Amino acid sequence: MIDRAGDRTVETSGRAGTGSPAGLSDPQVGELRKKFGFNEIEEKKKHPFLKFLSYFWGPIPWMIEIAAVLSAVINHWEDFSVILLLLIINAVVGFYQERKAENSIELLKRHLAPNARVLRNGSWQVLPARELVPTDTIHVRLGDIVPADIELTKGSYLLLDESALTGESLPVEKKTGDKAFSGSIIRQGEMDATVTATGPATFFGKTTRLLQQKPSRSHFQQAVIRIGNYLIILAVVLVSLVYAVSFLRSDPLIETLQFALVLVVAAIPAALPAVLTVTLAVGAIALSKKEAIVSRLTSIEEMAGMDILCSDKTGTITQNAISIGDIRAFDGFSDDDVITAGALASRIESNDPIDSAILVRYDVLRKALQAPSFETLDFVPFDPVSKYSKAVVKDSSGRSFEVAKGAPQAIAQIVKTDDARLRTLRRWGDEFAGKGYRALGVARTDCTGMWQYLGIIGLFDPPREDSAATVAEAGRLGVNVKMVTGDHIAIAKEIASKVGLGTKIITRSEFAAHDGKDALQQLERSDGFAQVFPENKFHIVRVLQDGDHIVGMTGDGVNDAPALREADSGIAVAGATDAAKSAADIVLTKPGLSVIIDAIQQSRAIFRRMENYAVYRIAETVRVLIFLTLCIVLLNFYPVTALMIVVLAILNDLPIMMIAYDNAPVAAKPVRWQMDRILTIASILGTLGVVSSFILLWIAREYYHLDPGIIQTLIFLKLAVAGHMTLYLARTGQQHFWERPLPSLALFGMTEITQVGATLIAVYGLFMTPLGWTLALVVWGYALLFFVINDAIKVHLFRFIRPYS
Repeated sequence: MIDRAGDRTVETSGRAGTGSPAGLSDPQVGELRKKFGFNEIEEKKKHPFLKFLSYFWGPIPWMIEIAAVLSAVINHWEDFSVILLLLIINAVVGFYQERKAENSIELLKRHLAPNARVLRNGSWQVLPARELVPTDTIHVRLGDIVPADIELTKGSYLLLDESALTGESLPVEKKTGDKAFSGSIIRQGEMDATVTATGPATFFGKTTRLLQQKPSRSHFQQAVIRIGNYLIILAVVLVSLVYAVSFLRSDPLIETLQFALVLVVAAIPAALPAVLTVTLAVGAIALSKKEAIVSRLTSIEEMAGMDILCSDKTGTITQNAISIGDIRAFDGFSDDDVITAGALASRIESNDPIDSAILVRYDVLRKALQAPSFETLDFVPFDPVSKYSKAVVKDSSGRSFEVAKGAPQAIAQIVKTDDARLRTLRRWGDEFAGKGYRALGVARTDCTGMWQYLGIIGLFDPPREDSAATVAEAGRLGVNVKMVTGDHIAIAKEIASKVGLGTKIITRSEFAAHDGKDALQQLERSDGFAQVFPENKFHIVRVLQDGDHIVGMTGDGVNDAPALREADSGIAVAGATDAAKSAADIVLTKPGLSVIIDAIQQSRAIFRRMENYAVYRIAETVRVLIFLTLCIVLLNFYPVTALMIVVLAILNDLPIMMIAYDNAPVAAKPVRWQMDRILTIASILGTLGVVSSFILLWIAREYYHLDPGIIQTLIFLKLAVAGHMTLYLARTGQQHFWERPLPSLALFGMTEITQVGATLIAVYGLFMTPLGWTLALVVWGYALLFFVINDAIKVHLFRFIRPYS
């Protein structure tokens, strides 16, 4: 053995079993860790200070910086100072929000870190893959992602998918003495292996980058782009109009340009992507507390709109606490013979629930009867293609024989069962299925090497106690749960009837016979699908998506990965393989459907927060931009100064950070981005704000004949106070502002603090003409009056503009 501590590589001699039979001890692991470190790759992260400086570079910062320079050129030093403050605040807010999102995502990644089965101190343990060290003995099996570079030492073979590493689409077969590289996915087989390299010394140096990113196709990004484009176009058109009119009027060129730049900066939602991303990140942390770990943030929005959930039966609807319900043995064999052969074709290291159930029964039998001991000479693990596991065993007398267990039809093909026994198998299978039992065939060879069918084992996996209530709750939330299982149709119907899903279950042959609209209608009408293969799940997802459904799919196996990746919300259930986790959007750490319902409710609340912010931001831009443009173009009057616009922008930035923590209702039906609805409601709210601002301006100019400076301060205060009240209008949707849920303390507190701050600035004339308390109170009263009027108009309009619960 060659030990090169410098590059974390250990080369074995190629002989099987180079590691100790007991594995490494804790002191040995400690010494190796000092040499090689943890099995992880440290990401090269940009220094926080350099990242902070990047917020001063880009189109939006450039406009603010040009406005500041122009303020200095024309000696408006107050404007220069406040514009500089806006630049710094934008940078601080953006940096803070991005750091918060990054920290949240990093925390979630830790929850998704892969584990490995390791032989340490004489026993098999499940440890985080990052704790592996060279010369560790590990056990890898179907569905695992190879956690480090390894040399295979014991077992039949592995079929590895190395496409993510080499680009080669065909699986590669590996046997004892071969090397397997970190990041490969095991498609078939299971073997013991010795770790040869960890961390950056692995062949491809990507051990911990196991969570592949899905192609970006989210409705979330599309919504952000549409909102941003709408506001940018509106801002550019209106500001260009202001600048053109001012130029024709021979207004000072530099001052007009400064005002125009400031207006564009205030109008364009530079923080929109950051605020929505932080809202998603904060929501993802909330979901993690509900035992749902998010691997793709935008999948939260997809789950909020999910209207069909295709759920695995085993472990999600049922308990995955498999027990033996019944045994049927052919003539000449006993139940004990069936259990013994089934146990010999099982392996405790696999952590397979079926193997565990059989081995538990066998242990009881062995202790009761003092059964002879056996030695396993060779073991071929179960795989989804052959549908059986097989072993070569030697008994205490030295005689060798083979055993096999698996799907009854697969075992029948091995044994070459005659028609009479096939009919018996079908009858037993139907009887088991009627009780909700899953049949498992068992066979062994006799002294002449001929296969004999011993019998079948009935495995029972009862429904979870909360499944029926959870299915009913999903229905109330507008989510149609469809059961997907590879089991017999009779088993599927039995379980479905117990949990209230309905018994219109179809088999893969039934839906595979249709295509186009016929296939869609058949899938929509069905309550579930039985006897399906993993590739059928992908087909089910595709057909339902073509019918404009947002589809969720649960899965746990390596062959479920394509369907999980294709689904709008791919959900890896508790106990899923690493391959399934890497393909999924959300990974559940607690079994059952109830955690999915929790995730749906949380995601809808998160979605509502994002929609509330979008409505508020659009309404605020419309309100300020159109009002200022009309005043300048029609009245030749600047209702606020450039400095006031900057102060308004600063005050508006503070409460929007709290939207991520706001209380939000859970919609009773799936929700989607309805951009026409959002833009319409926001534009109406913004227009109502324009009307109320013009009325106040008319009263101040034509009725009270106030000085222009006082009018500007009056309008500034009105825009600040009423603008934050618009946030309360936006967050309650089609409800009145006083209806539940009330604003969170964080949002309410920050909003009121900024309103009071704006009032003090206006009253005492900081950067503007003092307004005094009397006029300030008049503005507050006026804003509150129109707040109530606007709320009534908003609720009325929601009855006609695509309302939802």
